[in-house]
Amino acid sequence: MDSKPESRTEMRPEYRSKPIRSYVVRAGRMTEGQRNAFDTCWPFYGLSLEQGPIDAEAIFGRRAPLVVEIGFGMGDSLLQMAAAAPELDFIGIEVHPPGVGRLIAGAREQGIENLRVYLADATDVLKECIPDGSLLRLQLYFPDPWHKKKHNKRRIVQPEFVQLIRHKLAPKGILHMATDWEAYAEQMLEVLEAAEGFANTVAAEQYAPRPDYRPLTKFEKRGERLGHGVWDLLYAKREQD
Repeated sequence: MDSKPESRTEMRPEYRSKPIRSYVVRAGRMTEGQRNAFDTCWPFYGLSLEQGPIDAEAIFGRRAPLVVEIGFGMGDSLLQMAAAAPELDFIGIEVHPPGVGRLIAGAREQGIENLRVYLADATDVLKECIPDGSLLRLQLYFPDPWHKKKHNKRRIVQPEFVQLIRHKLAPKGILHMATDWEAYAEQMLEVLEAAEGFANTVAAEQYAPRPDYRPLTKFEKRGERLGHGVWDLLYAKREQD
């Protein structure tokens, strides 16, 4: 591994060595509250690559549909979704410590127990920790668009990544993506329309309305006022898979 923290208070993401990553690891400034959250909240909310394949029923103490979100940022939307859907279990994956610290601090403050978190590379987590056929939904909201053409190869939405997600979804499980970058939305649509084992839940080559379960962020509200677009894509894993 490139990074293997001895203790979670070091707040360093876990990731395996790879030639191309879809993110840049940034230290970021941590508030005292976020730092404290790793000491007080991580033992309950935190998951690690070292634990290997998860048993969601053992982790959450019940059997419930499982939702994974990749790249939850500062965690506001994921926290809101977990609070609004107590019948579901959520796992968030993020590489930036301030967002993880804020999320778990907020979860503890609100008494939310149907949420767990990885401070790790999403591809590594999917490959090593998430059992095949276990997910009701995989959420990928506003990933880095890497808008310069020479950096497009760093976008996380690529055919190989989409097939990795397909294996993790249960039959009829949903891959839900959203972006505010039109060129990236077009690439996402192209990749998913060509992807084996997926069906567009709206119609071929069509974007979807934002589902009620995805909160409208402050960023989106501001973008709407300025006339900026947001594109949602919802694809279901074909049942025969």
